[in-house]
Amino acid sequence: MHTSATRLGLRENLDQFSLLVLVNAFVGAMVGIERSILPAIAEHEFHVAARAAILSFIVVFGITKALTNYFAGRLSDRYGRKHVLVAGWLVAVPVPFVLMWAPDWNWIVAGNILLGVSQGLTWSTTVIMKIDLVGPKQRGLAMGLNEFSGYFAVAGSALATGWLAARYGLRPEPFYLGVAYVALGLMLSAMVVRETRHYVAHEVRTHHAVDEGALPSQGEIFRRASLTDRNLSSISQAGLVNNLNDGMAWGLFPLVFAAAGMTLAQIGTLAAIYPAVWGMTQIFTGALSDRIGRKQLIAWGMWVQAVGIAVTALSTGFLGFALSGVLLGVGTAMVYPTLLAAIGDVAHPAWRASAVGVYRLWRDLGYAVGALLAGITADLFGLAAAVWLIAGLTFLSGMIVAVRMNETISRGGTK
Repeated sequence: MHTSATRLGLRENLDQFSLLVLVNAFVGAMVGIERSILPAIAEHEFHVAARAAILSFIVVFGITKALTNYFAGRLSDRYGRKHVLVAGWLVAVPVPFVLMWAPDWNWIVAGNILLGVSQGLTWSTTVIMKIDLVGPKQRGLAMGLNEFSGYFAVAGSALATGWLAARYGLRPEPFYLGVAYVALGLMLSAMVVRETRHYVAHEVRTHHAVDEGALPSQGEIFRRASLTDRNLSSISQAGLVNNLNDGMAWGLFPLVFAAAGMTLAQIGTLAAIYPAVWGMTQIFTGALSDRIGRKQLIAWGMWVQAVGIAVTALSTGFLGFALSGVLLGVGTAMVYPTLLAAIGDVAHPAWRASAVGVYRLWRDLGYAVGALLAGITADLFGLAAAVWLIAGLTFLSGMIVAVRMNETISRGGTK
């Protein structure tokens, strides 16, 4: 192992870091192929009428991704990051073909089980590998760049599939993109990405010389990140609610836009605004959290999201919906990389990947909870009621962070 391989820092590991940013762009783009057109496919091709049934693809995606996140952290600690990353891409291989040729809606749902497993393995691993590479000083910036690449790619892919669907039809042409994403992501991960697990041992030696406590059990890590640690559990609930409203935006907003008379091309544009703003802005918010701290960005970010969702409920035209997408994107950018960086602040390097896995378990269960809650509420009380409910829960989550969480960056650097 040459010595440069065990120097922590973004600049010191720029080649591998940049490669992982590119790989995560392909990971995000895989989700983006569904973002603007799957609800339309449910309604127009398979005649699925109930909102809860349409959102079933997000429910299974959220549950499988959440569970896979949890095991991805444990597996990457045990077997290495690269093996888990490559396995995630292999699971994704059938997904675009299922979406192209599915004979009924159940096939689409099954395809989303595979997509959830793939996303859990690939996205979790790129997060863990970047945290490994940069060390404690630039975690926020690293997570901002990681999430920028993923969600900007979600936006670009949503925009591209919306455009292709408007020009060529809902299937199969928009999903040709997915074949290219899988091929490129798998090739880069298998042939060029290098293992980063040894950076953890280097960080422990360099930054945690005094901290040699016993490694907590998986059960103890789960309890800390879910309930008992004020910081980790506050982070986990904020992550869950963040993806709860993202699941609602993914599944319900295209239906809200269609009900307001938006065209398929306009819906594709609106579906892209929120992740595009989110993706671009979090480069800056991630780095900002390294300077001003994590807590206030998380709390205020949840509140900005709540306002953005409320604007959607009050809007009837394209400009109002676009403004809500911008606000939701800015709020999410304040929260998303900051939560991951805060996990890195609190968790010891020896069990950090497992803590990230528990956080991402709760966070991505938010997709399922949000889709179920929004779908059932929309079926019972209408689309507007569902949107207002999610806005209220998002505001409440910000209050929990403000009251319960402590700042995780100490005066001398990270905790």
